[in-house]
Amino acid sequence: MAFEVNQDYFTGRGAQVNTHNKYLKNKYVAQHIEALDEPMLQNSKTQIFEETPKQIVSKSNSPDLSHMHSVNPYQGCEHGCIYCYARNSHEYYGFSAGLDFERKIIVKRNAPELLEEYFNKRKYKPTPIVLSGNTDCYQPIERELELTRRMLKLFLQYRHPVSIITKNNLIMRDLDILTELAQMQLLHVNISITSLDEQLRQKLEPRTVTSIGRLNVIEKLSAKGIPVRVMTAPIIPGLNSNEVPSIIRAAANRGAVDAGFTIVRLNGSIAELFTDWIHKTFPDRAEKVLNLIRECHGGNLNDSEYGRRMSGDGEVADSIQQLYRVACNKFLADRVMPEYNLSLFTPKAGKQTSLF
Repeated sequence: MAFEVNQDYFTGRGAQVNTHNKYLKNKYVAQHIEALDEPMLQNSKTQIFEETPKQIVSKSNSPDLSHMHSVNPYQGCEHGCIYCYARNSHEYYGFSAGLDFERKIIVKRNAPELLEEYFNKRKYKPTPIVLSGNTDCYQPIERELELTRRMLKLFLQYRHPVSIITKNNLIMRDLDILTELAQMQLLHVNISITSLDEQLRQKLEPRTVTSIGRLNVIEKLSAKGIPVRVMTAPIIPGLNSNEVPSIIRAAANRGAVDAGFTIVRLNGSIAELFTDWIHKTFPDRAEKVLNLIRECHGGNLNDSEYGRRMSGDGEVADSIQQLYRVACNKFLADRVMPEYNLSLFTPKAGKQTSLF
């Protein structure tokens, strides 16, 4: 599959283009540029949009995700990670998976109220819920809105197990709640580290915390008895695949008790975005990296085959998996993520159930 490469470069953003939304019949384009008095400009500032959903807990039946339940208070993410699989879901809202995903953030202000309603459903039995399975629950807008903090208070109040996935040090703001959750074995924290190379990190994830900053988060959380898993995800062969052992070692030295990994897959519009991006940022090895990704996914950049889509297949994927296993055995031996305690759940914890 061949894509036209746009030569303009937007610093401070991951995506370099706005890909076409396949759900829209029409789009704005600049034609006959020679007749324009000035160029067509897009609003480059981050814009906030409101959504009022009727439910907030999503359930995945994917065999790769172990029937994961997740809550996402935000759609779109200012972090701008070029590889993010969540980009495609932005098209359901009428936006592009490209620059729109980073600049047009959808907020679900009623997320905490919906979560409490979910906990109070008749005959509800607790199962771990992930914050967030789609976009980062600690992205910049969270500093102002505190939707994640409000939901964490509910998890604590109801004694409900929760897992957090983030790459932002804003999580340290909620150390008080996290510590209490961990003391009752109700919390797992997953910190994503894609690269220890700051130049690469800035290109892959332009508005995220530095790798050193994330390692410091792992250290501080671990010191409080909070179990932390480092997510070396996604691994991009030929770009950051050689860093797997060093990332796991650095995280283990800071107190991480577990690790996880996925191999990048470029489904939907992400293939076009990533192809455009890598030709602009690493033109000398762009085709090599793209070909290595194809080798991991049956000859394609995209992959929807269960079992293979997350971990890859073939010699390239096997070598990455072996690096991962060796690093885990060497640096995380005898460490385990504690089991959740599901026996503490207190239904209707926020309600007055009796007048007597």
